[in-house]
Amino acid sequence: MLNDQKIEKFRQIVENKFQIYNSLFMSLPYDKMTNIGMLLPFLYEESKEGYQLGKSPEEIVEDFFQKHTELETEDQKTELLFKIIQYIERQVVLFDSIEDAAFQQLHSESDSGTVMNLYDRATQEHHLAAIRKKMDDFAIKIVFTAHPTQFYPNAVQRIIHDLRDAIINDSVTQIDTLLQQLGKTPFVNKERPTPLDEAMSIIYYLRYVYYQSIGELYRKIKQVYGTSNFTPSPDIIQLGFWPGGDRDGNPFVTADITLKVAEELRISILKDYYGHLKNVRRRLSFRGVSDVLEKLSKKLYASIFQKDVKISAQEIIDQLDEAEKILLEQHNGLFRDVLDDYRDRVKIFGTHFATLDIRQDSRVHQKVVDDIFVKVSGLAVDSKSNDEKINYLLESNAVLNPDDFEDEMTCETLKSIYNIKLIQENNGERGMHRYIISNSDEVKDVMNVYVMMKLCGYSEDEINIDIVPLFETMEGLDKSEEVMRTLYSDEVYKKHLAKRNNKQIIMLGFSDGTKDGGYLKANWQIYTSKEKLTKISEENGMKVVFFDGRGGPPARGGGKTHDFYASQGNTIANNQIELTIQGQTITSVFGNKDQAKFNFEQLLTAGIENDVFKSIKKDLNDKERQLISELADISYKKYSDLKAHPMFVPYLQEMSTLEYYGRTNIGSRPSKRGAGSELKFEDLRAIPFVGSWSQLKQNVPGFFGFGFALRTLKDQGRFDEIKELYKGSDFFKTLVLNSMMSMNKTYFPLTYYMRNNEKFGEFWNVLFSEFELSKAMMLELTDYKILMQEEPINRKSIKIREKIVLPLLSIQQYALIKLQKNEGDRDTYEKLVMRSLFGNINASRNSA
Repeated sequence: MLNDQKIEKFRQIVENKFQIYNSLFMSLPYDKMTNIGMLLPFLYEESKEGYQLGKSPEEIVEDFFQKHTELETEDQKTELLFKIIQYIERQVVLFDSIEDAAFQQLHSESDSGTVMNLYDRATQEHHLAAIRKKMDDFAIKIVFTAHPTQFYPNAVQRIIHDLRDAIINDSVTQIDTLLQQLGKTPFVNKERPTPLDEAMSIIYYLRYVYYQSIGELYRKIKQVYGTSNFTPSPDIIQLGFWPGGDRDGNPFVTADITLKVAEELRISILKDYYGHLKNVRRRLSFRGVSDVLEKLSKKLYASIFQKDVKISAQEIIDQLDEAEKILLEQHNGLFRDVLDDYRDRVKIFGTHFATLDIRQDSRVHQKVVDDIFVKVSGLAVDSKSNDEKINYLLESNAVLNPDDFEDEMTCETLKSIYNIKLIQENNGERGMHRYIISNSDEVKDVMNVYVMMKLCGYSEDEINIDIVPLFETMEGLDKSEEVMRTLYSDEVYKKHLAKRNNKQIIMLGFSDGTKDGGYLKANWQIYTSKEKLTKISEENGMKVVFFDGRGGPPARGGGKTHDFYASQGNTIANNQIELTIQGQTITSVFGNKDQAKFNFEQLLTAGIENDVFKSIKKDLNDKERQLISELADISYKKYSDLKAHPMFVPYLQEMSTLEYYGRTNIGSRPSKRGAGSELKFEDLRAIPFVGSWSQLKQNVPGFFGFGFALRTLKDQGRFDEIKELYKGSDFFKTLVLNSMMSMNKTYFPLTYYMRNNEKFGEFWNVLFSEFELSKAMMLELTDYKILMQEEPINRKSIKIREKIVLPLLSIQQYALIKLQKNEGDRDTYEKLVMRSLFGNINASRNSA
């Protein structure tokens, strides 16, 4: 009944509004898109009916031209297709804005996973004291990355922001004007953005969304849980930042760019403080108080615009404390809450706004350390083992000058390490305090970073950096326990950890893990690795914090984030929830104040619930573990066989959009690691890999092998065991539901034409068979009639979005077929493929 009410509400405030504003959209005077709104429904119907009849995209698009246009030349036809793409892109923006505007009406303060819901539940079950105790030493951290999964240029993002507000206020005139602006604003960057451009794009959200949403959420937490004896820590919600610091595979990130991004973060938060202080001064206009605040305002202004003027967070807090003293002594504490709220923001955001992380690949570090060893020792690079090189360099008194090295990467890496101290001086220690090492699978990967810090002149007391190994491949996850055991017993590293309060941050890569091991195996391997790492850390007296490299869709570790973290049992350390968000997840899940606040709450309560509200569904018993392990191994074997298929990489290369990701001006980094021209599986980045399956509407990494594993055990007469597992384990249930989400976004009829392809027909049939099997098995397991049965709003949203982009998919496949046949103007068809990438990805935002 509740689901029916929710669907009806969604229909009224989202679906109906979209129909109304879409009709307005159709009549707008766009220069190049006249009558497209009239033609588009015909292409949609041709696509919908055509795929049901087994037609190919080429037949569907040609039928559309023949039946509904009088176009004759190839140029005329492709020009129309470009116009349709432009039109659909803007329809997606309109739907995004309408759905975002409806967020508040579709969610309430007492929804499951909110701060108020947690409070009510804790009050009823007498757990408030336990929640306060947990809050005292718990935090969530969202880390923004610059991974290119979001295709909106900054100008379009700002229109979305304004359009949402206009829709909330039902301002038809304003909506009309903004839709006109949308029609005339380019959706494609003329040039590839630089890492600094990417950073500025996300800083926009920091300034105009998170400064308010986090500030308001913290105030709410204080009001709900604060007492005379307890004030929640301002560190309970933290922000991290990778653009400009993430060097892993991005040759365009330099030490100089990192410095510039750090400075932009510092200036941006000071601008927010300066603007906010104007509102504070409007209320606190009293003698004495106003003088202190005016002085602070002038210092903030000078710190923003004069390079030689710096202000620390503590200085700001000291002046606010002085103002508060006068306010209490002379003015009855009037508007003290206004001052209090402002001071809390300074405590939350400091002068750093978000913590800038450095990330680099372990293999790059090894080359740098080899280069350093040769320079310092005068010996040949292979004259000593890696461990011997580390010991030699640790005992050396050398202090390196980056400019003494000819190799550009060595020079840049050392400059970056020198810059850490400078950034900490300007932005505070919270401005930069982590060095993340991708592809960590050996002890030396961590020690290499420590060695480089020492050789850059840092004394032991000055290494105010957490060295963070990132275990992301199946091999890396397998080795993680042994690596950490050795590190915890290493005297040099143990001493370093003591200075870091015996806290070790460990990052785990969901994206690359899934690419490497398949959906079920990757998630289970990460779960069990976390358990082992928790145990080994506790045994060594270390507090471990897990940092999850999660993407948007389930195949990159996304999906139901609250459910995922709420399902972690007590065998996994729960000191902090920390995860990456990127691309369309930033705009769709944390893109405006209401959504951001809601989703920050969901993460926060998931972590607290885990410790405070015990449930047998969170802790796996031996039988459940054995069963998941068995399923994971079977699915891994199935997925590994698929990867080993001789057509696996050629299929992606020739039949998907993989080759075109790197050629779109959406992100600054290459779409693959490695410089060679030959495409190797291990060089594929997870985002274009998963994205290419998504563009094909096949979403293979989100389900492949799962159905086969379920059927294998069913054939052994053990399906009741799996049903018990699904009902008894929150963790397993979340994996099943996330996989269902991936399958709900598949549409194999789009590529039915491939089943008869001479080269790839057999491979396509392997994919399709596993999809059909996985869908059937999961419906049987859950007793659902349809996928995502218990998520009516998400399902409805996905359905509308899929309807909007179906013509776009037809155009993309049509262009790919032309390219495969080598027909027509190659350059034009390649542009059609790339342009249709944008709308397809932007529309698929229901993923986290």
